[in-house]
Amino acid sequence: MLDTPTIAKAEEATRVTSKTPNLAGPDKPVLLSVDDAKSMSLEKTTDLFKAHLNPGQYHFMKLLGFHKVKIETAEGMYYTDQDGRKILDFFGGFGSLAFGHNHPRILAARKKFQDENRHEIAMAFLSQYASTLAYDLAAISPGELNMVFLGSSGSEAMEAAIKVAEQAQGPQRSKVLYAENSFHGKTKGVLSLTDSPLYRSEFKLVNDTVKVPFGDIDAIRTALENDPAIGIVCLETIQGGGGIIQAPVEFWQQLRELCDEKGVLWIADEVQCGLGRSGRFYAFEHAGVVPDVTALAKSLGGGKCAMAAMITTTEIYMKAYGKPANAMIHAAATFGGIGEACVTSIEGLNVLYDEDLIGNAARTGDYMLQQLNALKEKYPKIIKDVRGQGLMIGLELQDFSQTLPFAVRTAVSVLDSKLKGSLSGFIGAALLRDHDVLVAFTEYNRNVLRLEPPLIASREHVDQFVDALDSVLDEGVVKIVTKFLKSQVG
Repeated sequence: MLDTPTIAKAEEATRVTSKTPNLAGPDKPVLLSVDDAKSMSLEKTTDLFKAHLNPGQYHFMKLLGFHKVKIETAEGMYYTDQDGRKILDFFGGFGSLAFGHNHPRILAARKKFQDENRHEIAMAFLSQYASTLAYDLAAISPGELNMVFLGSSGSEAMEAAIKVAEQAQGPQRSKVLYAENSFHGKTKGVLSLTDSPLYRSEFKLVNDTVKVPFGDIDAIRTALENDPAIGIVCLETIQGGGGIIQAPVEFWQQLRELCDEKGVLWIADEVQCGLGRSGRFYAFEHAGVVPDVTALAKSLGGGKCAMAAMITTTEIYMKAYGKPANAMIHAAATFGGIGEACVTSIEGLNVLYDEDLIGNAARTGDYMLQQLNALKEKYPKIIKDVRGQGLMIGLELQDFSQTLPFAVRTAVSVLDSKLKGSLSGFIGAALLRDHDVLVAFTEYNRNVLRLEPPLIASREHVDQFVDALDSVLDEGVVKIVTKFLKSQVG
């Protein structure tokens, strides 16, 4: 076990260097090894996190009790911590773990790739792995979506989506329409389409944008009619950070018709809701329509690597980058289509269909919605709404004042905006602390518990989660808060 004195002694040793110069290169500083990382104590992990990663984030981890957990292994639906405790994962890495943790087929494909010394970086040559993944994504995608750009993150895929659309539309129609409470990424281009004062901070962003309410076709029509410079509409098919918000089927059908009428390109952001999470490969398939451009990430990496893709039509891609003169304007980055990542995604896509994970997401998601709606009926003063599709579900809690006795509601209601998210935090902390269940939250409506378990989830896993939530809610808000405060002191 690597402890603090050992590290301190090693650090001191580096200050006593040899008087003989190292002609082969610089002296090696004291570096921690892979084995050091594996054996590192929770205390030392905490010290390094606060010193070198994000001390402010640690504050929130501590509030929720997450700071007490050091994950040792993960398999299927469960994490295992330093004490051997199995934690049911209904967080799912914001939708990044469709296949669960360490799916055996994905591990085997990666190991075979490594054992055969296959090539990773193929920038100078054609890559059979990138070509295969692009083919598979085109085969899966409906309509004419068949040209693929590979990247490493949702932000990168969405940057590629915006750029291909703008390049195809030309400078006279480069303005982008987006929605309130949207989240499209944190890099500066797509941050301009992410409706978050927190994430936007004081960055100088692209200002050639127009914001409308999500799911409001009349607002979009008015904006397009009033401003012919709008050539792109960019929307999440299901808003994740907004609180798991959907628009009706009719909205997407009307949007497709409106974009065709006005010559506008529609980008569907499927980074979080795609890859089967909604019960269809793409969430927009529920409406029977096809966008001009879409983007995938998160679970496309099989839970083992960073992989993302932008998919568009041949017509749009060729208009943007089809000539030798402009083919390299937005060509693949160094790690776009890296070999082992492509193999991981190729195997993951096959697993998705071979194990009927999309169908399971639909069936198990319906069951979870039924069970959660039953809890809503049982605890109407605590649960405000249950919504979602497939295994992308939001459970919205009442404002804090509404959970209290009528006599004090009015007095406390003035604090609801400041207390927003506190009850969801208390309940999330209780689920982990007392029932070994992990859930997530949403950026904009902090009263929402975000539930995105792996698509391998069964009814038994749903029952375990629902029973745990039932036990927490049955204690009542006062006891939930009291236990939370005691846990902070302890």
